[in-house]
Amino acid sequence: MKIAFVGKGGSGKTTLSSLFIRHLAAAGRPVIAVDADINQHLGPALGLTDAQAEELPSLGAHLPEIKEYLRGDNPLIRSAEEMIKTTPPGRGSRLLRIVEENPVYAACARPIALDEGSVRLLATGAFTEEDLGVACYHSKVGAVELLLNHLVDGRDEYVVTDMTAGSDSFASGLFTRFDLTFLVAEPTRKGVSVYRQYKDYARDFGVRLRVVGNKVQSSDDLEFLRAEVGDDLLTTFGQSDWVRRLERGAEPPLRTLEPGNRAVLEQLRAEADTAHGRRDALRYTEQAVLFHLRNAESWANAKVGIDLATQVDRDFVLGAEQPAPAGAHA
Repeated sequence: MKIAFVGKGGSGKTTLSSLFIRHLAAAGRPVIAVDADINQHLGPALGLTDAQAEELPSLGAHLPEIKEYLRGDNPLIRSAEEMIKTTPPGRGSRLLRIVEENPVYAACARPIALDEGSVRLLATGAFTEEDLGVACYHSKVGAVELLLNHLVDGRDEYVVTDMTAGSDSFASGLFTRFDLTFLVAEPTRKGVSVYRQYKDYARDFGVRLRVVGNKVQSSDDLEFLRAEVGDDLLTTFGQSDWVRRLERGAEPPLRTLEPGNRAVLEQLRAEADTAHGRRDALRYTEQAVLFHLRNAESWANAKVGIDLATQVDRDFVLGAEQPAPAGAHA
């Protein structure tokens, strides 16, 4: 399953996404964690020191190699230079799988051992001083969109992405690349404002959205969220001494997380597993093509110098269980 965590800055989305990742890993589920937030806090939330997090390879820095690998033998894509962040796969493209070894993971993914289980972590890379005036945040997350467009995942396999704060992710098609999106909301007017924005966009593209209340301390908090969010409210995560210790730099065992909050993580897993049965491979592929054509018309054709609509393989559907191409595990 492809799962996203979104929410306004300070809502706790990175904390909850890291807890969900830990919960899945503790259950023995294969997990790829993706930090697509410009602030790059997921690594430390999973136990890395700041120095270790700074040493994580950047997906953006490896974009040329990623494109070359994913292009494979697709005859519609003449070179990696002609690929953009939305270039969809077709026959001959190399696809990624969660449980495999490949050059993309070798260059960009780093294993993280947790107190229960382990995960692979991918990071977009922080927005640096060198990017000022010449790049925007969305150029950083382009690699994530490209990877998700080429990733085939199965039941009980997970990609969990910590997205950028607020509604900024709507500037690309990345928000449609998930089976389920958890929106983390505090019980405040500002806390639910992002929900309203996200809800409107999600409705237009069939994005499945579930709200997780965070920092809920009273029945009044709960009633506020219910009134503002309605049936989209899945569950609420309460105040946590465990999380406070984690945020202070400790590494408490997951088994010591408050039972009520651990039960919330299991609710999220159950909801994610249910979403797998609702996935629509054709719609997923069609949306990838839609955003590719939009990008081609708005800026990419002029930049690359060709009509990028010619890269679309109309007979290809991601998830129609194509066999792994030769060399995919090399």
